[in-house]
Amino acid sequence: MDIRYSANQRDVKRYTTQELRDEFLIQNLYQPDQVVAVYSHVDRMVTVGCMPVNEVVPIDKGIDVWANFGTSFFLERREIGIFNIGGSGAIQVDGKTYPMGHKDCLYITCGAKEVLFSSDDPAAPAKYYMVSAPAHCSYETRLIKLEDAAKRPLGAMETSNKRVINQFIHPDVLKTCQLSMGMTVLEPGSVWNTMPAHTHERRMEIYTYFDIPEGNVVFHMMGEGQETRHIVMHNEEAVISPSWSIHAGAGTSSYTFIWAMGGENQAFDDMDNIAIPDLR
Repeated sequence: MDIRYSANQRDVKRYTTQELRDEFLIQNLYQPDQVVAVYSHVDRMVTVGCMPVNEVVPIDKGIDVWANFGTSFFLERREIGIFNIGGSGAIQVDGKTYPMGHKDCLYITCGAKEVLFSSDDPAAPAKYYMVSAPAHCSYETRLIKLEDAAKRPLGAMETSNKRVINQFIHPDVLKTCQLSMGMTVLEPGSVWNTMPAHTHERRMEIYTYFDIPEGNVVFHMMGEGQETRHIVMHNEEAVISPSWSIHAGAGTSSYTFIWAMGGENQAFDDMDNIAIPDLR
């Protein structure tokens, strides 16, 4: 498991491009029949990728759970949200099987012991993108399909940000300990997300960008509002956003991204907004 320690905004001002990428960018999440995990000390969030091809893959494959979490199994004191951004597959949780279609989401509550990932077709494997947060109580493991998500249309074509925010793991949909996750889909011709920009002093956030057409990228904006930086994101990469950092993006085409939040509260609109003319 890759460990990322917390970085403060004063030091980040002096980072080179490569230092920014080494600290915040998460790449190569989907390796055949492997679990790739990045542990961030920012609110102790864990980003995980799994692409089962020829095997049924357990969630802790290659992870020393005791060394990393001090627990006997991965979700003993954690909850996790999982999106399938690849072909169809299934997730088995303590003996119960959940079929996972493209863009389906599964929330697994704290205390689940056995989690197994599989794909229906090795030629078109599932790609499971996951974010896990610490949890102190258990709720209900639940499959959420796109049509079940709470939808918030935002933006306009005139401002190149017409999009739909699909809230999957959210208080309006189901109860969780602290984790919130959703998927934002930009319409063709729109390229901006999360603008006007904001920070979350009380929460951190992780984005993963996908459905980026070949040959295109997303410029992910980060840093303090008066000291902005950017990271160039390619398809199916993720990026860590500390509470002090803005998190916005502009693509060379339209795209889709999954956001995940954890911290003090689950209030979606608890944002410290920054007016566009005030950005530097």
